[in-house]
Amino acid sequence: MRTAYSVETVRGAERELIARLPEGALMLRAAAGLAAVCAGLLGRVYGSRVVLLVGPGDNGGDALYAGARLARRGAGVTAVPMDPARMHAGGLAALRAAGGRVAESVPARADLVLDGLVGIGGRGGLRPAAAALVERIPAGAVVVAVDLPSGVDADSGEVAGAAVTADVTVTFGAYKPGLLIDPGASRAGALRLVDIGLELPSQPGLEALQHADVAELLPVPTASSDKYRRGVVGIVAGSAQYPGAAVLAVAGALRGGAGAVRYVGPAADAVLARFPETLIGRGRVQAWVVGPGLGEGRGGEVAQALTDPVPVLVDADGLRGLDAGVLRARTAATLMTPHAGEAAALLGVSRESVEAGRLAAARDLAGRYGAAVLLKGSTTLVASGGSPVRVNPTGTPWLATAGSGDVLSGLAGSLLAGGLSAVDAGSVAAYLHGLAARLCGGPLLAQDVAEALPAAWRDVRRP
Repeated sequence: MRTAYSVETVRGAERELIARLPEGALMLRAAAGLAAVCAGLLGRVYGSRVVLLVGPGDNGGDALYAGARLARRGAGVTAVPMDPARMHAGGLAALRAAGGRVAESVPARADLVLDGLVGIGGRGGLRPAAAALVERIPAGAVVVAVDLPSGVDADSGEVAGAAVTADVTVTFGAYKPGLLIDPGASRAGALRLVDIGLELPSQPGLEALQHADVAELLPVPTASSDKYRRGVVGIVAGSAQYPGAAVLAVAGALRGGAGAVRYVGPAADAVLARFPETLIGRGRVQAWVVGPGLGEGRGGEVAQALTDPVPVLVDADGLRGLDAGVLRARTAATLMTPHAGEAAALLGVSRESVEAGRLAAARDLAGRYGAAVLLKGSTTLVASGGSPVRVNPTGTPWLATAGSGDVLSGLAGSLLAGGLSAVDAGSVAAYLHGLAARLCGGPLLAQDVAEALPAAWRDVRRP
């Protein structure tokens, strides 16, 4: 599992380690790892042109010491300071001793540019002096961010103004949440973690599942299983206007590992025509999925599902007018699966504010409604009070297509019926859903994603 820690946690671990090391040793460790990644990206270091964009803090010192290492291997290294009077003294001396130079402006040509302007403590967009340097990064140069792209908030991924867009980010000691959550994640490029010896707490602030984690969570039938022991998921979805939502939700549920799927709603004919194995009408279930394509005026069906003492997933039209008190009073798990617009309505804020601060929005929703929340989008997050927020690492922009959320809801509901917790069901469903979309390529349809779920499942479980 990939884990990320807040700036406060990382800073605390750094202070503890610095107290046990000779002065400057931690920065030299970081710089050595940074230089090694840069050398690998360059391939041939000797004769390459490297530009360092240098801020006044330790981030700039990391860049200067890494630049000195590259200069000793024959690279032509030029440091361009944001504030010449505040450059890291030791790093600057090391660079000059290795043959590097300092310039007032960014050279017109470079093979690699190191962004060492602002570190993980930075807040808000880049200041004008730093933004002016970034604007002059030569076209074609590989941009490597030191710890995180300057201008990205390390704790949230928010970008409040001008910011660097990196091809590679070399981060030290631990991943930071802002590297894994959009819009920051979209600016980080490929991530490289350099171990500098930090001792971090066992519970991170953010975590991302990987294949092995998902494989361990997947419910797999045993020799004694029957369709009821494997779980029955009820789907309350679809309407005369949106019968396809019911079909797609059932498709996701059938391919999500449940033993049986029970459909309740006006699209029974359409569902049976596509999936004759579906059970029709109310009956005992181990979990409910309510909301996809319901249309208006059917809040009573949502309320009825919420009175059943089994896990309930609420999506799409089911999210309208939800009563936080009702959800908080439930004894069984609730999983809400809004997109940014639906989350904004639930929180009473603008869609833009949710998209700009996805982590805060997911946490706020989970706290306010006492439920697990799967916030869909370019970075899908799963939040629940008291647990680390999970960020989904799979997916593709091709998933932004009609009906894909209905498939995801059915899939997650099936996993709930199979016995997974709301957080695990949401996280595993998002992972498989995104992986299935990658296997499809693009352009794709929502039904393509549903049909690719068995292949994604097998891919995860492959040794």
